[in-house]
Amino acid sequence: MTTLETISSIASLATPFLLAGLGGLAWIIKNRIESSQAKQDAQASRIRELEDKLREDRIVTYNAILDPFFLLFTSEAAFSLDPKFKNKNKNDLAIAKMLSVEYRQVGFKLSLVANDTVVRAYNALMQFFYHTEQDLRPIDEKTQDWLALMGTLLLEIRKSMGNASSSLDRWEMIEWFMSDAPQIKEKHESRNQ
Repeated sequence: MTTLETISSIASLATPFLLAGLGGLAWIIKNRIESSQAKQDAQASRIRELEDKLREDRIVTYNAILDPFFLLFTSEAAFSLDPKFKNKNKNDLAIAKMLSVEYRQVGFKLSLVANDTVVRAYNALMQFFYHTEQDLRPIDEKTQDWLALMGTLLLEIRKSMGNASSSLDRWEMIEWFMSDAPQIKEKHESRNQ
């Protein structure tokens, strides 16, 4: 038997084992890829589930945070027509809500579940209210600043709820409930140039 025949015989015997080994290696690699993909899919599903839960928590929290402001923005005529507010002052009710322990708890929750821009906008609005007594400017100027801060908060909430590319500005966020929003915007912007 020549060397060439010996090599050919060994190759003939080794080929099935080599093919079986390569097939097993391919099967292991395929299973690992499928397992990794399944883990990624499960993780993505869990992230979506957590984001949905966070969105629900945000909606509840945002509604509670905005509740006193709904009162403040309600017209006197509409407020007086609601039987549950009969003989009550809307400003006193709104301020009492903002000073309550429950409202503080909601504010704490907001700082945990809201994104950074919402927290910053809410902080700016609350700082405005904390310092309004010492602010000696005319009421018109303070009202313009308050509405600008409120519009900013509403816009940031809107963006955090999935409208990140919103082209609205903060004044457009309050135009729907204020007939004189464009005039207030103009005064505010001319004063702050």
